[in-house]
Amino acid sequence: MSWLVLGIALWWAGHLFKRVAPDLRASLGARGRGIAAAVILAGLVLMVIGYRAAPFEPVMTPPAWGIHANNLLMLLAVFLVGLGHSKSPLRRHIRHPMLTGVFVWATAHLLVNGDLASLVLFGSFLAWPVVEILLINAREPQWTPPQGGSATGTLRLVVISLVAYAAIAAVHMWLGHNPFPGA
Repeated sequence: MSWLVLGIALWWAGHLFKRVAPDLRASLGARGRGIAAAVILAGLVLMVIGYRAAPFEPVMTPPAWGIHANNLLMLLAVFLVGLGHSKSPLRRHIRHPMLTGVFVWATAHLLVNGDLASLVLFGSFLAWPVVEILLINAREPQWTPPQGGSATGTLRLVVISLVAYAAIAAVHMWLGHNPFPGA
């Protein structure tokens, strides 16, 4: 479990570095981006290793309906993460679509996982985007919604989201976690 916690700490540190130490981050220039990326990547690797190695210690029993809610929320999470990079006019309605997507992703996974390692991992990913959003909004309270976009951009986003969702489901099945009960 210690590798998991260390990985989470590195993930948070790498992402929050720019927000909590902006002057230091700016003074490092492009090198600072590389350092942050390396810290985040190391955190991700340690989270995967730590999560896979953690013993299964049940804390709660997920609700029976959780898997169905998870599947719908995951589709929404993938869509929101993609929205941030899309040319859809929907971008103007959500200031932080990627962070919102991570929040939805974590919520979805907390609905279907009741073991300690999952609660630590997905609980941290539930809190992290909230902290990021609060820090960003405090530093930059004014937001000018992006303009433009087209129906074609929205259609492209929907298609890419569905393909990405299918790929994520396929990887889960390959790893032995079927997200579709009865299938």
